[in-house]
Order: sequence, then C-alpha cells, then structure tokens
Amino acid sequence: MDHTHHSSDPAVADLRGGFTSTRFVLVEPSHPGNVGAAARALKTMGFSRLVLVSPRMPHVQSDPEAIAMASGADDVLASAHVVPTLADALSGVHWSVALTARLREYGPPQWTPRAAAGAAHEQAMHGEIALVFGNERTGLSNEDVERCSALAHIPANPAYSSLNLAQAVQVLAYELRTAYLSDGEAKPAAPAAAQASAGQGEPAGARAASDEIESMYAHLESALVALEFLDPANPKKLMSRLRRLFARSGLEREEVNIVRGIAKHILLKTKPPGGDAS
Repeated sequence: MDHTHHSSDPAVADLRGGFTSTRFVLVEPSHPGNVGAAARALKTMGFSRLVLVSPRMPHVQSDPEAIAMASGADDVLASAHVVPTLADALSGVHWSVALTARLREYGPPQWTPRAAAGAAHEQAMHGEIALVFGNERTGLSNEDVERCSALAHIPANPAYSSLNLAQAVQVLAYELRTAYLSDGEAKPAAPAAAQASAGQGEPAGARAASDEIESMYAHLESALVALEFLDPANPKKLMSRLRRLFARSGLEREEVNIVRGIAKHILLKTKPPGGDAS
C-alpha cells in the first residue's frame, strides 16, 4: 500500500505524523454517494488517505454519484485504495480505532471521539494509525472490532441515533484535526490507556503492526488449546478478553515477540512423546 500521501492544507504542511500517517478505512461501503461524501469530509479536515474494503461497487471511485458527492475532493476519491479485507487495510498499522454505533460488552477500550482523537494524536507520532468505519446497514462485525486497538462511540441522541456514514467520518476527522493542531496548547489529558501505551515519558520501543499482533493472537490461542486451558468447542469470551487486555497496553514489537516465544515453548512442552519438536 502506498504511504506517500501529503496534505495540501498549509496549516499541516510542516507537521510530522498525524495528517499523513492516518488512514480512514471504510469496510464494505454500500452507497457510492457515501464514499464520495467521506472523501469530501477528509479533505475539508486536511486528510487525504482513504481505504475501501471490498466496496459493493468495485469501481466506486469513478462512479458519477461518488464524484458528485466528493464535491471537489476528486483527488482524495481517485487515490482511494481498494483492498479485499480489513487485514489488508490495516497492513503496517500499529494502532487503530473502530467506530461503533452501539456500546459493546466485549472488545477493546471504548472512548468518545474526543478521547479517541487524543489517543490517536499520541499514537500517530509512532507510526501508521487507522480509523475504521463499518457498513451503512450492519456496521462492523465483532471480528473486525476485535482486530482494532480501541473503539469510538458517538454519543448521539438515544431517541434518534441514526448517523450517516460520511457524517460519522466528518465527526472523527474534525476531532482528529483539533487534536493534531493542538500542540503547544493546553489540552485535556489523554485517556489512561493512551497514556499507558505512550509509555508515560519512558523511551518506547518500535510499535507492533496489526498483522504481527494478529499472528501473536493466533499463536497464543494455539498454545492455550494445547494446554487445555481453552476449549475450542466452548471458547466463551477468553480470546476476546485477552484481546481487550493487550489492547490496553499498546503492544511493542519486542513484547509481541516475548508472548510468541512463550507460546512456542508451551507448544513444544505439550507435544506428545516422540513428536517432532522442531
């Protein structure tokens, strides 16, 4: 995926990170007009990186309705990357936040858009980050949510909480712009989880990428099954809770390698006698 994006916004031209390291991901968008309107929402806030996961219309960037709704943000729309899966969209990303329309019992930490933007501001200084939005009708699957580091929920009117996809993108893009331009200004403290993942002033190691973290979860799950701690026929919410635990910590690459090393040795020790331990 091409990461050489630049903002045309003079206010952000000299900023490192933030605007250029943030990608907005739309998962299976149904309506071309919403894709175009989302591109417009990004450009008005100084962002330019749009990723589309398996859109219903394969060539949505050239759809007349999408172009019309982009209303001058044709460059953002035309340069949108189309990928088949969310895993592909998050390739190279070390931190991501998923927008959810409803509060969820399980999954990663859940914040308001403003709190999520504060965390994003910290994380964008360390590398690639992403904001993930679901399909207009069904939203994000639990699997997609658990692939992300955190959740954002717009506290809309509970009596009428219907929010258009592009409007939701606009809300988050505005909050991110405000956070990214706030350097040097007095601003609210970042959420505790974001402070923890930022290292509280200690030198941080290289952040683990999304695909590295997913491989760690798969390795750990195999080890827990081998230990008979996790019953694959009745897993309950064990892996969901572990994902939530690790999401709060802001995993570094070295930490992921430690967990995978533990899993590797568990699997070696639980091999039946005479089994291949290589």
